[in-house]
Formats: sequence, C-alpha cells, structure tokens
Amino acid sequence: MHLLVRLYTPCTTSCTQSYPQKLWNTEPVQSRASCAIIACTYLHGATLLFSIIQAAGWPIWPLIACSILALAIVIERFVSLKTSKVAPARLLDEVLSVTRTGVPAADVVAQLEKNSALGEVLASGLRAINVDARCSEDDLRATMEGAGRVVAHRLESHLSTLATIASAAPLMGLISTVVGMNEKFGSQAPGGSTGGNPAQLAHGISIALYNTAFGLMVAIPSLIFWRYFRGRVDAYLLTLELSAGRLARHLKTVRK
Repeated sequence: MHLLVRLYTPCTTSCTQSYPQKLWNTEPVQSRASCAIIACTYLHGATLLFSIIQAAGWPIWPLIACSILALAIVIERFVSLKTSKVAPARLLDEVLSVTRTGVPAADVVAQLEKNSALGEVLASGLRAINVDARCSEDDLRATMEGAGRVVAHRLESHLSTLATIASAAPLMGLISTVVGMNEKFGSQAPGGSTGGNPAQLAHGISIALYNTAFGLMVAIPSLIFWRYFRGRVDAYLLTLELSAGRLARHLKTVRK
C-alpha cells in the first residue's frame, strides 16, 4: 500500500507541474505566429499597393502628392483648432471677473493675448481702453472686430487648400484614367506592342481605372474633413463675436 502511494505521488506532482508549463510555453509560439501572419499581411498589402502605383504610371503621382498634402493639413488643423487654443471654456468669465474693479494693467492684457484666439480678441478691447480711457463703445467694438478678422483669417488657413484638393482630386484621377486608356488603346493599333491582345487591353483598362478610384479615395475624406473644420471654425467665430459683444457691454457698465 505504501509503495502504491509513493508511486502515485510523484506521478501526480509531475503532471501538475508539467501541464501549466506546456500551456505557458505555447503562448509565445502562438503570439509569434500571429505577429508573423500580421506582418505577412501588411507586407502583401504594401507590395500590392506598390505594384498598382507602378502599373498606373506617372499620372498617379500628383494624386499621391495631393493625398500627402491633405493628410498634413488635416493633422495640422486638428492640432490648431483645439478648444484650449481657440476659445477656452471659462476665459470670458475670468476676464469679466477681473474687469469688475477696473481695466487690468498692460502686462495682464499681454498675458491674456497670448492665452488663446479668444484672449487675443478680448485683449484688443482692453488695450484700446488702456490707450484711451474715453474710448466709445463703437470704437471698442470696431477694435475687437478688427482683431476678430485677423483671428478668423488664421483659423481658416489651409481650409481653401483642402477644399481645392477635394474638388480637384476626382478630376485629376479622371484625367489620369483617360491618359492611361489612351496609351492602352494606342498600343492595340497595328504594329503595337501588345499585338491586339484583348486580355492585355482589359488588364490595362483596369489599371487605368485605379487612378479614378484613387482620386475618389483622396477627394472623399478631404471633403469630409473640410466640412468638419468649416463647421468648427464657424462655431468658434460665433463664440468670439458673442464674447466680444458681452465684454463691450460689460466695460460700458463698469465705466459708468
């Protein structure tokens, strides 16, 4: 009986120790296999894309340049049009609270101007009062309106370029397709390189149509982001206008 117990105990111990170890050892193998599959998939996709670009010829390169430019503009606009950089939420309330006892000093106004686009507009009004304490409400509004135009021009920068890419990319893709199909049909003429092979003609037309598809792939996201940024800029401009008007009325009340 004791012999059976001694024989059974090492066996169960080795089994309980070896089973988790086998599971532990299979996980790195599975993860390495998954990484290899993903890498092969990306490599195959990159190779296919490069072969399509190479087969499409030179007309596709302007579209690639437009896509890179559009991507750069989208990234730059996302960074520049953050709410913290344009119109912070409680900035107007803080300015109204500070100006209840009077117009702040020039160094405070300078810090406000560097805060954000809204701070730049509000600081222009406060600076006008520091220069001329008898500044009328109309002159104050005109000063802040001028600063608002400068800010609006800065907020709208590069949006016209993005809109141009959205409009021109499909036309560029269509021109590239027409050029590619013209070359393929020209090669089907007597004495051409393909010798009138319908299969090669069909393949050439399909390659030429990639230019049109790529033009649409560039134009559609560019149009979507242009509309998005356009709406966001309009909302910011409305906030700036309302905040400037509120500050002008507040300063008129304080100076009475």
